[in-house]
Amino acid sequence: MQNNSVTIFAETNFRNHPQRFGIKVDDRRRHMYIIGKTGMGKSVLQENMIINDIQAGRGVAVVDPHGDLVEKVIKYIPPNRINDVIYFNPADIEYPIAFNVVEKVSPEHRHLVASGLIGIFQKLWADSWGPRLEYILRNAILAILDYPSSTLMGITRMLSDKVYRKKVIEKIQDPVVKAFWVNEFAGYADKFASEAVSPIQNKVGQFLSSSLIRNIVGQVKSSLDLRNIMDEGKILLLNLSKGHIGEDNSALLGAMMITKMQLAVMSRVDIRENDRRDFYLYVDEFQNFATTSFANILSEARKYRLNLIMAHQYIAQLDEDVWAAIQGNVGTLVVFRVGAADAEVLVKEFEPQYEEGDLVNLPKYNFYIKLMIDGIASNPFSATGLPPKGLEEETNNEQKVIKISRERYASERSIVEEKIMRWHGLLDDEDKDTQRKDNLNSGQPRNRELKDRKRKNDGGGAEKRRWESMPVRQAAPKPEEEKEENNLLEDVGVSLNEAMSQGAVDFKGRKINDANPARKNFDKQDSQGAKNFYNKQKNGKLQEGKVIKIN
Repeated sequence: MQNNSVTIFAETNFRNHPQRFGIKVDDRRRHMYIIGKTGMGKSVLQENMIINDIQAGRGVAVVDPHGDLVEKVIKYIPPNRINDVIYFNPADIEYPIAFNVVEKVSPEHRHLVASGLIGIFQKLWADSWGPRLEYILRNAILAILDYPSSTLMGITRMLSDKVYRKKVIEKIQDPVVKAFWVNEFAGYADKFASEAVSPIQNKVGQFLSSSLIRNIVGQVKSSLDLRNIMDEGKILLLNLSKGHIGEDNSALLGAMMITKMQLAVMSRVDIRENDRRDFYLYVDEFQNFATTSFANILSEARKYRLNLIMAHQYIAQLDEDVWAAIQGNVGTLVVFRVGAADAEVLVKEFEPQYEEGDLVNLPKYNFYIKLMIDGIASNPFSATGLPPKGLEEETNNEQKVIKISRERYASERSIVEEKIMRWHGLLDDEDKDTQRKDNLNSGQPRNRELKDRKRKNDGGGAEKRRWESMPVRQAAPKPEEEKEENNLLEDVGVSLNEAMSQGAVDFKGRKINDANPARKNFDKQDSQGAKNFYNKQKNGKLQEGKVIKIN
C-alpha cells in the first residue's frame, strides 16, 4: 500500500524565511540515524515525530532506556488511540507483563534467537566472556527452544536439574544439539561440569534472581504479540528506565524485545510486500541494544516495512559491524553538535558544504541533515527542530492509558509468582490452597468465583452442575476388599473410585463430606455402596435413591 504522506519534524530558515519540512513514508523506509551530544535536542526531535505518527494513526514502538521520552509521549495519546497502547513498564512490579523470548519460535528461526541472546549476554559480560561459556550457553538456549513451555529460566534449570535436563533432551530435534547433551555434556566429569556451568549460572542467575525480571521473562505465555502489534498498527511504549530497573536489566529487556521484533518482522514474508503495514521503531540511546541482531534488522527491515529511527551520542559507543550497517543502510542522516572525533568521521558526509568546525559548534536544537527525498539523498543543509509540544496540547489520558494497558496485558504479581513456582515444581497442593486463600484475602478473585459468576447467567442447569461438581472424598479401600470389589466391577466397566463415590451417594441418599456426621462410617458405606452399585448396574435397575455421577 503506497502512502506519500509527510511527517513534519523541522524547519529551515533560508533568507529569514522559515519553512517547515518533513519526510515521506517511502523515504522513511530507508531509516533515520540521529547523533549528537546530550541535551542538544535529539529527544525533542523524536518526541515530535512519535506524536505525529500516533496522531496520524500509524503503528509505533518506542524503546526508551531513560523513561523521559515515553513518559512525555504518553501524555499526548488522543482518545481514539487509547485502546491501541501497550505500556510496558517493568518498574510496575505489582503488574508484570509477560514477555517470553523463547516462546513458539519456528525451527528455521531458532538460531536467530540463540544468536540474539548470545549477543546480548556477550555485550553485558564482555570482560568475562569466553568460548566455552558461549558454547555451552548456545546449546542450552537451542535445547530449551525445542522444549514446550520453556522460558529463560530453563537455561539455569537445564544445567542444574538432571530430571528436567533429561525431559528436555528427549524433545530436542536438532541432532547436533542433542549429541552435545547426550554424548559430550553427559561425559563431563563432575568437577569439570561444575566449573564449566558455574559462570553461566552466575551470570544468567543474576538476572533471574531479580523478581522484577523473573516475573516478566519467566511466564510461559507472552501477553505481547509483536506480529499483531505491527499488523494492526498499535502503539508499544517501552519504559526501560535505567534508574528504576538497572542498566543491565534495561539493556537485556530492550535487546530481547528487538530480537523478538526481528522474528515478527521476518514472519511477514507470508503477506505481499505492498500489503505490509508500515511500522515505526524508535530506539533512543540505541547503543545499549545494538547487537548483531540490530545490524541484521537494518539490512532486512525495509522490505518488511519496519522503519527505524535510531539516536545516540557518539560513534565509539557502537561495534564496528553495527556502524558499518548504519553507513550502508541509513537513508537520512541527522547530526546535532558532536565532539571533534565524531566530526572528523561525519564531515565526510557533509563536505564541501560544511567543515568539522561547523559540526562541533552547532547551537542547541540545530542540526545538519542529509534528507532522503524520493529515494535520493539530498545535498546537506542546516535546519532547526520544532519546539517541544506544549501543556495545552496534552490530552490528559495518561492514567486511563496505563489502566487499560495494565488490565489487558499485565497480571497481578501474586498470580505470576504462583505460576512460576508451579513451573519449578515448588508448590504442592497444600501450598496452592494457601496461596489461593491469600489471594482471596487480598481481594483477588479465584477461578471458582469467576466460574460461579458465569453460572448465574447461564439460563438453566446451574444447580445441577454445582451439585455434580461438589467433591466427595473417598477413603482408601482395605486390601482384602479392594480385590473383591474390583472383580465385581469388571463386568460393569467402571472404576472403583467412581463406583464407590456413586454408590456412597446412593447408599446414603446424599453426599458424604468432611462436615457430615456420618463420616465416621464412610469406609463401611463405601464398601457396601460399591456392592449395591454393582448389583443395580448388573440388573439394569435403580431401586432407591439417585445415582449421581461425580466428575
